[in-house]
Amino acid sequence: MKTFLSGIQPSGLLHLGNYFGAIRQHVQSTAEPGEHFYFIADYHALTTVKDAQRLRELVRETAITYLACGLDPEKAVLFRQSDVPEVTEISWLLSTVSGMGLLERAHSYKDKLANGIKPSVGLFTYPILMAADILAYDSDIVPVGKDQVQHVEMTQDMAGYFNSAYGSEVFRRPEMRLQKSETMQKVPGIDGQKMSKSYGNDLWIFEEGKALKKRVGKIVTDSRPPQEAKDPKELFVFDLLALFLTSEELQEWQDKVAQGGEEAPGYGHLKMRLKDAMEEYFAPARERRKELLANPKMVDDILAAGAAKARARAQSVRDRALQACGLR
Repeated sequence: MKTFLSGIQPSGLLHLGNYFGAIRQHVQSTAEPGEHFYFIADYHALTTVKDAQRLRELVRETAITYLACGLDPEKAVLFRQSDVPEVTEISWLLSTVSGMGLLERAHSYKDKLANGIKPSVGLFTYPILMAADILAYDSDIVPVGKDQVQHVEMTQDMAGYFNSAYGSEVFRRPEMRLQKSETMQKVPGIDGQKMSKSYGNDLWIFEEGKALKKRVGKIVTDSRPPQEAKDPKELFVFDLLALFLTSEELQEWQDKVAQGGEEAPGYGHLKMRLKDAMEEYFAPARERRKELLANPKMVDDILAAGAAKARARAQSVRDRALQACGLR
């Protein structure tokens, strides 16, 4: 039986990129035979979130989002990363066999430096903790987007380093599963760049009403009038619409924009259609979210049960590693 594992960082409200790039795939993957582990990476969030109460709120919001979007706790183990302390033990063991050069090559570390984020030791060793997250549960398959491929490759390397150093197959080599569609990997933000909580260009999954209309209205467009014919490929608002509309309706909008003329829709029409499509698509999940917010004990019980299952698996793997290196 294969084990699937992935996680998501609670560093902000989850947006369209999180949903189409991770959450939806995670929920759909539970239909496959096997064990499914999905964790809320609150240890990782400490590299950016420095407000304790805010972090608690974001962890709960992340759990509620997964459940509202269809994750069935009977089919998947949902838990907080910090409820499994064995992961940090495994992280230390991996750090003793991993070279500095490997970490210095991490794309995420270099990207943050390029964006002026002051590096901490935690930011630098982030890939080691991520590797521990994966290896702690004997994961076979790790669903990832294109930007996370390197982390899985680094995890494979670290598992190999440890197994080679101690002459024992302690850690199982995980394999990645890439998204099936490039569209799902790169959801544009309201500025056209990749949607990200860090860059403040995101659209929250559960935004609605006037707040959503205002946010969608900030999608960057140019000053060309509706009558002027335009190449739909140049308008990233169509990339967002493609997430929600049928291919037939999307093509109709694209054709009208390409033709121009008096009947051509303006940018405001495209944005309003996106707003309406988002509200319609997430309406069932939004109602489920309200139910979960009104029943916090249910959420706590699901996370506690998930933590118990996850920790039992991680303890077994941790003990195996300690035995191999002479600490048992």
